[in-house]
Amino acid sequence: MSPATASGGAQKDQDEIVGAAEGGKGTWRHAAFHVATTIATPAAYALSLGLLVCVILPASGVGWQQHCDPDCGQQQPQAVYKHYYATDHGAMTLQHFILLFGALELLLSQLPDIHSLRWVNATCTASTIGFAGTAIGVTIYDGYRINRNDVGYSLQGSTATKVFRGFNALGTIAFSFGDAMLPEIQSTVREPATTNMYKGVSTAYTLIVMSYWTLAFSGYWAFGSGVQPYILSSLTVPRWAIVMANIFAVVQITGCFQIYCRPTYAHFEERIQAKNMMHRAWLWRLMYTSAYMATITLVAAAMPFFGDFVSVCGAVGFTPLDFVLPALAFLKAGKLPKNLGLRRTVKALCCAGAVLFSVIGVLACIGAIRAIALDVKTYKFFHDM
Repeated sequence: MSPATASGGAQKDQDEIVGAAEGGKGTWRHAAFHVATTIATPAAYALSLGLLVCVILPASGVGWQQHCDPDCGQQQPQAVYKHYYATDHGAMTLQHFILLFGALELLLSQLPDIHSLRWVNATCTASTIGFAGTAIGVTIYDGYRINRNDVGYSLQGSTATKVFRGFNALGTIAFSFGDAMLPEIQSTVREPATTNMYKGVSTAYTLIVMSYWTLAFSGYWAFGSGVQPYILSSLTVPRWAIVMANIFAVVQITGCFQIYCRPTYAHFEERIQAKNMMHRAWLWRLMYTSAYMATITLVAAAMPFFGDFVSVCGAVGFTPLDFVLPALAFLKAGKLPKNLGLRRTVKALCCAGAVLFSVIGVLACIGAIRAIALDVKTYKFFHDM
């Protein structure tokens, strides 16, 4: 393929993506609003891991993140249920909540575009703040209550286990920083899109660092290397605050899940438009969203290993698309400094970054696959976590 052909194809794809995202243009605050929700929601559940890890699926990674989110989205209502019905002997399992959550997401999937989800994202943004504030407060409170002499910060296991856990952490770290290049969000931003998107992403990342990285450090300080991937699982009291945080969390994940579904839905809608089948668009939407949600719900119910899939998402999806390809695209664009020395330096840095993150992606993928393999040996399919 010639450079001209490649460039034209990329431009065509970008134009199609922009055209698929219907609705009005927004300001950089609109971008921050969406991006903060899509990054913060999954980050809430994995960042508190002892290694301070978590992340996202880019627009073209059609489906990996949805394999993660149903598991996490069900563990919060399940926790609330078990709190109030502890003597019910497990009448409702994690899989029941996965089915309920899948049904809710199928209903929201009938909304036509990202812009129509603004009320969902508004609620999610408020829940993000509520979750972060509640979880940080309860984590610090529990940290002071427990015996600090029992808290250890060293990793447990053999050398191989520690190494592979480190690899696994690389993927989840990539996951927490990977959503800055989501075209479906950028296409809703008012011109100049690049400037406004940069402001929006910067604002979103600032808020996330101030909230969830604070939660991550608090969790690691409070519980050491024994902290659970989902921080609320490590907390004990006060019970009412933990229940409230779980409710905030499930509201968060509801909106986040929809954002990650949209690139897949856009693909189906483009095919429907190409075949001139728009006269029954609602019926076709119901059919493909139902098939899609059924598949995702089945995978989530069968293998509810949220943390491991987050690492796979970061390794396979975010690392190449958010760290490797941007460096290569910058070189391809040819917008390099005219000064020869500076030009060579920029080229060297871009190439080094692409190579470094390629290696990180491979190592993270190895660690994540090993973790999933171990979990499959430990737990049966459709295990009630």
